[in-house]
Amino acid sequence: MPAEFTIRVVPSLREVDPAAWDACANPKSMISANNLGDKTDSICEPLESTPPASSDGDDPMAPIDSRLQQEPFNPLLTHAFLYSLEESGSATARTGWAGAHILVEDAAGKLLACAPAYLKSHSQGEYVFDHGWADAYERAGGAYYPKLQVSVPFTPATGRRLLLADGAGEAERAALLQGLRAVVKKAGASSIHITFPTQPEWQALGAAGFLQRTGQQFHFFNRGYASFDEFLGDLASRKRKAIRKERATALAPGIEIEWVTGSDLREEHWDAFFAFYIDTGSRKWGRPYLTRTFFSLLGERLADRVLLVMAKRAGRYIGGALNLIGDDALYGRNWGAIEEHPCLHFEACYYQAIDFAIARKLKRVEAGAQGEHKLARGYRPVTTYSAHEIADVRLERAVADYLARERRQVAATIEAYGEYVPFRKGSAPS
Repeated sequence: MPAEFTIRVVPSLREVDPAAWDACANPKSMISANNLGDKTDSICEPLESTPPASSDGDDPMAPIDSRLQQEPFNPLLTHAFLYSLEESGSATARTGWAGAHILVEDAAGKLLACAPAYLKSHSQGEYVFDHGWADAYERAGGAYYPKLQVSVPFTPATGRRLLLADGAGEAERAALLQGLRAVVKKAGASSIHITFPTQPEWQALGAAGFLQRTGQQFHFFNRGYASFDEFLGDLASRKRKAIRKERATALAPGIEIEWVTGSDLREEHWDAFFAFYIDTGSRKWGRPYLTRTFFSLLGERLADRVLLVMAKRAGRYIGGALNLIGDDALYGRNWGAIEEHPCLHFEACYYQAIDFAIARKLKRVEAGAQGEHKLARGYRPVTTYSAHEIADVRLERAVADYLARERRQVAATIEAYGEYVPFRKGSAPS
C-alpha cells in the first residue's frame, strides 16, 4: 500500500462527509459515461455459465447478466440511504449490524475509496444464505460470528461494493481489502462476505483469492418499449392474455393505483405503507427489519428517488410497494397489504414497475430476491454474485467444494428457465 494512504474504520456513517462518500458511491465519471446513450457501453462478454446468444442477436433470452456491470447513479449506495438505515435504528449493533465501514484517504484526508461494512452477529437480512456454513462450523467447535458483511443491509440488489472515487484504481481497491482483512483479524471474525457486487468486482475478488458464489434473480429488461402493450407484443399470445386477465382481476374490486414520488410524498403515505409492511412482514417473514423512522428519513432525504406504488379502495390505501429509482434501473424493495385481493401483489410490484420503467425509459427493473412466478410475468433469469473469504482453511476448503457444485447448478437452472420464458420465439426489439 502506498505510504500516502491511510485506512480508517468507522462505526458510523455519521463520521463520514456525505459528499465525500457519494463521490465514491456515484462518481461523476461513471454517471456521465453511462448516460451517453450508447447501448453498447453496458455490454461485454458473458461468463461461461451464461447461456449462448443466438446468432442474429435478437433472442429475448440472449445473455443479459453482463448489463449489470455498468452502473449509473444507484440510490442504494448513497450516504443518505445507508445512514438512514443506521440513524433509524434499522441497521445498528443492537440489531446485529455493527458498522465497520472502511475508508481509504490520501495524506490530506481526502476520501479515495470506501466500503459499507458491518460486523454481523447473525445471518439475517442478507439474501445470500450461509446458515448451513455457520451451523457446520459451530458444530465442529468454531465460532462463525461475528462475521464481516460488505453489503447494503436488507437489500438484495446488485451494485458496486468497493466504492472508488474518480481517479482511484487498483491500489485503492487493494487498500480496501487490506482494511477488511484487518477488521476480521482485530475482531476475531470468521470471514468476509461481499454480497451482490457487480460482475467485474466479483471477478477481481476471485483473482484476489475470494471464493466465488453465484445466485439467481428475475429482472425485467426494457427493450425500448413505448408502452406496456408494446412489451406484451413480445410475449406469446397465451401469456399476453394471462397478464391482461391478472391486471383486470387485480383492479376489479374498484382498486385504484397511484404513483407517489418526490414532493408528493407525505407522512400519511409512510404511515399507511408502514402498516402494510408490518402486517405482511410479520406474517411472511416473522421479523420486519425496518423501523417507521427509516421511511420518514428516506422520504426526507431521497424523495425524488422514491416511488411508492399505492393501491386504494373505497377511499383508503390498502397496499403498496416501495421502489428506489436509479438512473437506469428501478429497484423494487418492499411490499405489503392490509387486504387480500387476487393478483394485487403482481399488479403493484411487477406490472406497475414495468409501466414506470417504460414511462421513465429505465433499462431494467430489479424486483428483489427469488420468485419463479416472475418468469411468467416478463421477468428474465439473471445471475447474481457474491464473494467470500474464510479465515479457517478447513471451513474454506469445504465451502469451496460446495460452491463449485452450486455454481454449476445455478448455471444449469438459469439455462433451464429458458424453456419457460413467455417471449415469442424470434421476437426482436422495437
